[in-house]
Amino acid sequence: MKYVLVTGGVVSGLGKGVTASSIGLVLKACGLRVTSIKIDPYLNMDAGTMSPFEHGEVFVLDDGGEVDLDLGNYERFLDLTLTRENNITTGKIYQSVLEKERRGDYLGKTVQVVPHITDAIKNHIESVATIPVDGQEGPADVCVIELGGTVGDIESMPFIEALRQLSFSVGPDNFCLIHVSLVPVLGVVGEQKTKPTQHSVRELRALGLTPHLLACRSAQPILDNTKEKLSQFCHVPAGNILNVHDVPNIWHVPLLLRNQNAHLSILKQLNLLRIAAAPDLRDWTNLAATHDNLTNSVKIAMVGKYVGLTDSYLSVVKALLHACIACSLKPSIDWIAASDLEDESSKSTPEAHAAAWEALRKASCVLVPGGFGDRGVKGMILAAKYARENKVPYFGICLGMQISVIEFARSVLGWEKANSTEFDDATPNPVVIFMPEGSKTHMGSTMRLGSRRTLFQTADCITSRMYHNSAHVDERHRHRYEVNPEFIGAFEEAGLKFVGKDETGNRMEILELPSHPFYVGVQFHPEFKSRPRRPSPVFLGFILAATGQLNLYLEKQQNGS
Repeated sequence: MKYVLVTGGVVSGLGKGVTASSIGLVLKACGLRVTSIKIDPYLNMDAGTMSPFEHGEVFVLDDGGEVDLDLGNYERFLDLTLTRENNITTGKIYQSVLEKERRGDYLGKTVQVVPHITDAIKNHIESVATIPVDGQEGPADVCVIELGGTVGDIESMPFIEALRQLSFSVGPDNFCLIHVSLVPVLGVVGEQKTKPTQHSVRELRALGLTPHLLACRSAQPILDNTKEKLSQFCHVPAGNILNVHDVPNIWHVPLLLRNQNAHLSILKQLNLLRIAAAPDLRDWTNLAATHDNLTNSVKIAMVGKYVGLTDSYLSVVKALLHACIACSLKPSIDWIAASDLEDESSKSTPEAHAAAWEALRKASCVLVPGGFGDRGVKGMILAAKYARENKVPYFGICLGMQISVIEFARSVLGWEKANSTEFDDATPNPVVIFMPEGSKTHMGSTMRLGSRRTLFQTADCITSRMYHNSAHVDERHRHRYEVNPEFIGAFEEAGLKFVGKDETGNRMEILELPSHPFYVGVQFHPEFKSRPRRPSPVFLGFILAATGQLNLYLEKQQNGS
């Protein structure tokens, strides 16, 4: 196994995840099989219990793993299906070591960070690297490892030491270290500063790791004299100093690396030049160019709880982008804080209230994504009501589907106090209830998670036709609450149809309002399986409906054209 390690220095949030994904993509374009591992040095077992404000969205895998959003980048860039084991955290490592200690596996030994924790890290990396994630048999050729955080962080020290030992044990021909760093420009001087990168590399070398390549993040392309200075003081050949400057969209980053022959430097270090081909990135080049040349846009109202941090809905944003590009459109997302739509905000923050409603009314479509807790729920219900009554395309994901059920129960069925038991335990009409097998005492990994099958109840519905009239669809889930099956008869009699259910028939997975151009709610999260060239069918239908093209698209599909 060949390993490419991506570390970061100076500051966090430099784009190590995109850099690691891009490196993997370029190597894959050279004909190599690639897998990925993300190391998160926090003590949490996984990302599942962290607030989106804290760490961005929680990405869900097929096997139910709740992982860092960077694994979403890996899946989208490399078209892989990763496992929960591809995300290593300090919590997982310490738990495995402590379990061994309790079993007596270390009997007589003093259990220490070195060697026991570092050995556990190495063993985990080496075993996970062999798991096939691309649908083929056998292990990949190259494993790209991204170490989260910044070099020098106390919490990442055991991982740095383990990776140092790994680099020594596998040998220099099987290990390549790429260090992502920042080259800032001070406004007053206007000069590209290399000192932060010098210090970062010095710190890394003091810990026993020497970078083979530097990926320098900057606003503008790095000057030749800056490269020479970095080469001289960081002991990295000038040809191995890559400039990852700001680009119009992240799909340019693999092209940027290819144009600087990053693949040749990596392949040379890994002794793979003889078996690798020249990178074929024609499709990716077309994709990036298409993105750049989009002129027409579609206004999408995103009504959510976590709109202050767009990374909270990263996969939703990417799925919208994939669908829009398939329609030759540019997504124009209006981020609307659900609480700003509520009646109370008209008194407390009248300007924000007026701006939120103006944005909602100007939008061509309304999307209510997933979330937890009762903050902003009233605003989401108002958005769903507005979309339903005004025939504006509406798409509710997870909580967004439950919101549409609550709104329909109140406005159409006349159940004024209808609610989810998540928001009101004493509601007389609990149209959304806690899952029977869920846990109310433990939060981590107690939801309905991962890929689950949804069976279409009829072929005569928008979602079935968007999924090419398939009898079923497998999508990823992440929820604790679901529509109460006791009320389904009343809903369907009033016109709200549940066109997708699970294999038992008791779990409602997809709802549609046939009297509406596009009023769709899904309990699953289709955004997690959307890919640049394979947009999620339900997201595509949403954008087609917003631009008045849905019926034509479905007719063409029916006619086989």
